[in-house]
Amino acid sequence: MPVRVSGSLTIPDSDFSEQFVRASGPGGQNVNKVATAVRLRFDVSRSSLSGDVKERLRRLAGARLTDEDILVIEAQEQRTQGRNREAARERLADLVRRALRRPRPRRPTKPSAVAREKRLESKQKQAALKRLRATPRDD
Repeated sequence: MPVRVSGSLTIPDSDFSEQFVRASGPGGQNVNKVATAVRLRFDVSRSSLSGDVKERLRRLAGARLTDEDILVIEAQEQRTQGRNREAARERLADLVRRALRRPRPRRPTKPSAVAREKRLESKQKQAALKRLRATPRDD
């Protein structure tokens, strides 16, 4: 089943793979017998996303991105495969949603004249304090 990211964007099943592995943590005896954790692998370079979205996704992925440009998401919080699968897919969709948003361009600003004056005054006060702390020199 494809992952719905937004109203107009879905990630087809062919763009990612899921592998079930044994999870640590809650599950009782079941944890040793059933592979409930999900390892979702999403190939960023082969995906149908645009170039700028891919670049933002790579930045957001951080350590979850392998050297082969594959985003790895692991989910093992839940006790069932189905819930962990949903959690991993939702995390992927959330990351892509965040990557879709273009960052607002930063408009460079300058400090006001009052702010500059305050900064210089505080620097002068600090310098005066340090001068007072210094040991007097005998000339």
